Parts: sequence; structure tokens; C-alpha cells
Amino acid sequence: MGILIEVLGWIASVLIVGSYALNITGKLAANSKTYVVANLVGGLFFVLNTYYHQAYPSMLVNFIWVIIAIVMLLKKDKNKDQA
Repeated sequence: MGILIEVLGWIASVLIVGSYALNITGKLAANSKTYVVANLVGGLFFVLNTYYHQAYPSMLVNFIWVIIAIVMLLKKDKNKDQA
């Protein structure tokens, strides 16, 4: 189980830092679905990893990160339905 948790943590790092790098270089918009989903999945994986390591402050930050991503996805879907 420990190896899986570590792999999820590394995947989370790649997703979040990678999407941020793509964003600041202009290759991925912050409001794109790909960016938001990468942050959502990365945040979820970090929540699992930090919970396993009992790093509760980091877990809380990532839990909030996930909530923000979910709200953005719902907002995008709502705007899409109104168009």
C-alpha cells in the first residue's frame, strides 16, 4: 500500500506542477477543463498521500484545492448549458 501512496503523490506532483508550468508558458489556459481536471486529480492524490503520512495541514490545503476545482468544473458545465 505504501508504494501505491507514494506513486499517487508523484503523479499528483507532475499533474499540478505540470499544468501550472503549461499555464504560465501560455500553453494551457487556467480556465480550461484540462487544467482544472489535472488540478482536481492531483489534489485528490495529494489528499490521499498526505493523509497516509499524517500531514494534516497539507491534506487540508489539498482538500480545499479539490473543492475549488470541483466548483470550477460545475461552473463551466453550468455556463456550457446556458450557451
